[in-house]
Amino acid sequence: MTFLTAAVLWGCTGGSTSSAGYPKTISPQQVKTEAANGALLLDVRESDEYAQSHIAGSLWIPLGELSSRLQELPRDRLIIVVCRSGARSAQGRDTLLASGFKKVTSLSGGIQAWTAAGFPVESGQPSNP
Repeated sequence: MTFLTAAVLWGCTGGSTSSAGYPKTISPQQVKTEAANGALLLDVRESDEYAQSHIAGSLWIPLGELSSRLQELPRDRLIIVVCRSGARSAQGRDTLLASGFKKVTSLSGGIQAWTAAGFPVESGQPSNP
């Protein structure tokens, strides 16, 4: 199932969607599906938070650096922004949308919701600068 089809099936309409029709937030289960289909997980937390636990394969760019590092992100791939509880990921998502990215959403409830759903995390320092 494609993301847009899934968005329609999940009833993502009205104020809960971005300008490109993607839902503003998606559940951990939806993130797992989209990641398996090639979505990029972008973790915007601080280094120590990321080192403590993060979703395997996620790209780390702290929220404070996001605006200056937009060139590192693909514009042709779905980006799912992740933080601890959902507040910073919403800011990151909105930064990307304001910068012209079209395929963007965020993890509802952040990594806390991810782990509460029983999905795995790993620890370790970020491998990207």
